[in-house]
Amino acid sequence: MTVSREIRLASRPVGEPGPENFEPAVTEVPEPEEGQVLVRNTWMSVDPYMRGRMNDGPSYIAPFEIGAPLEGGAVGEVVASRSASVPVGATVSHFLGWREYAVLDAAEATVVDTSLAPARAYLGPLGPTGLTAYAAFTRTAPVREGDVVLVSAAAGAVGSVAGQLARKLGASRVIGSAGGPRKTAGLLDVFGFDAAIDRHQGRIGEQLAKAAPEGIDVYLDNVGGDHLRAAIDAMRFGGRIALVGAISTYDATGPVPGPDNLFASAAREVTLRGMLVTNHLDLLPEWTAKAAGWLADGTLRTEETVVEGIERAPEAFLGVLRGANTGKMLVRLREER
Repeated sequence: MTVSREIRLASRPVGEPGPENFEPAVTEVPEPEEGQVLVRNTWMSVDPYMRGRMNDGPSYIAPFEIGAPLEGGAVGEVVASRSASVPVGATVSHFLGWREYAVLDAAEATVVDTSLAPARAYLGPLGPTGLTAYAAFTRTAPVREGDVVLVSAAAGAVGSVAGQLARKLGASRVIGSAGGPRKTAGLLDVFGFDAAIDRHQGRIGEQLAKAAPEGIDVYLDNVGGDHLRAAIDAMRFGGRIALVGAISTYDATGPVPGPDNLFASAAREVTLRGMLVTNHLDLLPEWTAKAAGWLADGTLRTEETVVEGIERAPEAFLGVLRGANTGKMLVRLREER
């Protein structure tokens, strides 16, 4: 019997979550049954959307259960298999993170090609976060030649890829928002944005007016709140907004007011469209092929913030909600072989 450490939901937070909402546990992992595999996880992902799953309410994805391990993206090595399609030794991605070992149906494990990129890349630029940027800028709010593009939370996992992708799709000017001088400098020096807005340094709308005096055409919204209001004000006729996230509202304990300038979107025929990356998984092979090539030739640059050990997964998750990461926040569970 395999023994595994895991992190469980101890209680549901009211407002901002804290360490008290998580509980470490040790459990015995059963042997895989027919059609299943046992995976020794090496890396796991923590992502802002997980905050919503800590609440008990209807949403697009089921809430975490109190007393049960949390879930999320992970990659690891298959150490036992009762499936011909997923052999022992394969590296797979799956959705049972927050634990050191996972037993799952082989159909829920995706074998990844580590000759293209390290396994952890399939949690970031080659996985859901990179795909989110790609789907947003090719389907939800398509970027066209010559567009001026704004990305919020631009130093994060999705935003840092999105800014570079906008350029590849023909944007003439790419603007990113982030928190603090280190992150805004990284937008310019590492990720190649044309202008950076520091959300800690004054009103977003005033900074955006200086960065894009003639307005913007596309906005990828990871933040909501004042960022969405400023983007609506700056939109040119026929602009497109991809509503991907609203991290500024996730800890709210009551109703969150919408932008008070929403009618400006009607007057300029602006499209505001929500998106869930799970509805665009058909694009993943196409995206992976492109992104792997760009990673290899250096034209897609990424950064990671790595926390060591399953016991620090709650710390990593809380850090994401507070903006502690640059690029993808990952938890390394053990060294890759």
